[in-house]
Amino acid sequence: MPRGFAVRSLTRCPSAYPDVRRCAPTSNEETAMPDHRKLGRELGLFDTDPLIGAGLPYWLPDGATVRHTLEEYIRDAERRAGYRHVYSPVLGKRELYELSGHWSHYSDDMFPPMELGTEPGAEQVVLRPSLCPHHAVIYRSRGHSYRELPLRMAELGGMYRSELSGVLGGLTRVRAIQLNDAHIFCTLDQVADEAGAALELIRRAYEALGIAPARYRLSLPGPGGKYVAAPGMWRRSTALLTDVLDRSGLPYEAEEGEAAFYGPKIDVQVADGAGRESTLSTVQVDFHQPERFDLHYIGPDGARHRPVMVHRSIIGSVERAVAHLIEEHGGAFPAWLAPTQLVVLPISEAELEQAEEVVRRCEGLGLRAELAGPERGSLGARIRESRLVPYQAVIGAREAGEGQVALRLRDGRRLDPQPAGEALARIGALVGAHGTELWDAA
Repeated sequence: MPRGFAVRSLTRCPSAYPDVRRCAPTSNEETAMPDHRKLGRELGLFDTDPLIGAGLPYWLPDGATVRHTLEEYIRDAERRAGYRHVYSPVLGKRELYELSGHWSHYSDDMFPPMELGTEPGAEQVVLRPSLCPHHAVIYRSRGHSYRELPLRMAELGGMYRSELSGVLGGLTRVRAIQLNDAHIFCTLDQVADEAGAALELIRRAYEALGIAPARYRLSLPGPGGKYVAAPGMWRRSTALLTDVLDRSGLPYEAEEGEAAFYGPKIDVQVADGAGRESTLSTVQVDFHQPERFDLHYIGPDGARHRPVMVHRSIIGSVERAVAHLIEEHGGAFPAWLAPTQLVVLPISEAELEQAEEVVRRCEGLGLRAELAGPERGSLGARIRESRLVPYQAVIGAREAGEGQVALRLRDGRRLDPQPAGEALARIGALVGAHGTELWDAA
């Protein structure tokens, strides 16, 4: 860890591979649950400060590494799936959200407008509560043919919610959100395939992250005026999503009152150690905003047709996703996501030169490595200090003389000494595969 960001060593788990759920106190169920707020500070991932404000966490170097790595994984997965990435501003004119319907259905969760000037009738801008209006405007900025569809537009972008201070907590409920968002503009016949493909992207991401959904929820409208009044639109979009879930073979539960204001959605729910649920990923069908923004494409008949807008998020809020990962893994992230992937441990000063060379080779391979020399204590102390790191490369006199490393894996396995180049290449391949296994049988 870089100087200036040192944190307390985690000492509550005596084993080399801490299982936070197992090692935490068991006398009180609440204290036994891993809490990402406590772990995040102990591990030096993120923190908050009243001078910055409630619900506005800042990321420390190790946390920023986790966040950046997660975002790059998502961008790469989206690129491979045919998405094109855009950037859009975090501000928009009030009229944009009046047109989208957010102002009339969602303004209680938005920050107040900011007036640009003091004269009467000055232009008002708003911190956006969602990315979809911007993407609708980007779509309509160019003409489109049916041959271009489906058009998949993705962005990892900032948005803002005016959450009440009483509901804010760590990374799970914040006021400034980095959202993994995408919108697919497609024909009606393409909706089912696109929504199904989005569910498959979510499944693969969860597998790479080592997490599992608690359940799938078909979120439907409930009573009250918070939903767009268009019964026919709701029937069509609900039928489409129900068909997608039935075709996927996934078990799901329908729940009223959880839909977006403009349409139903498939919510992928995750649960913490206490069984509290939150939504991490979503797939939504939207007929409302294409109509509001007068979106169209030219069909094979030469006439204008209205596209359907499929909203889709693989991991939703980056903040909430990292919070869940911290609690799920207790800081022992999958190797590809870990802030430090390999720590090099020379037994004595005599092996420092060889250890430094191994760290340089790691850097050349794109691995995040750290040197923990004898100035940081005995070998045993350094091993315990690094117990959340997936790989530990011990270098003694024999290994230094033969260009080898003796690997210790985070799960307690110890491997026979092997050439450093071979060991690093294999670690690099495992990290590049975005799996959860520390070592394979090959």
